[in-house]
Amino acid sequence: MKVSTKINSEHYNWGEGCDGWHLVKSPQLSVIQERVPVGLCEVTHYHEKAEQFFFVLSGVATLIVEGKAHSLNPTEGFHVKANTTHQLKNDGDQELVFIVTSTPPSHGDRVEARA
Repeated sequence: MKVSTKINSEHYNWGEGCDGWHLVKSPQLSVIQERVPVGLCEVTHYHEKAEQFFFVLSGVATLIVEGKAHSLNPTEGFHVKANTTHQLKNDGDQELVFIVTSTPPSHGDRVEARA
């Protein structure tokens, strides 16, 4: 066991300029800190098995769930159940930093939604 930080956690890039750090990476649980620059977003998708909880640390997230936009400010979170389309965007004027917790882990369980 260890104290987890961005500095000692596995890092990856996603999208065009976004970052993720695996704070917890086990077969049952994933906890990731992510950074999204202003104006960037992920594609609309869903997870067949994983449910997720998004929790904003700084900035403002726009989380579109089943077509409905939700604005998440620092210290606010949102639970997204499995098989639910969603898209996270940074429409704000500052970098977005958030934690996403997934159980089971969502990597390899992502299906892009059809337009």
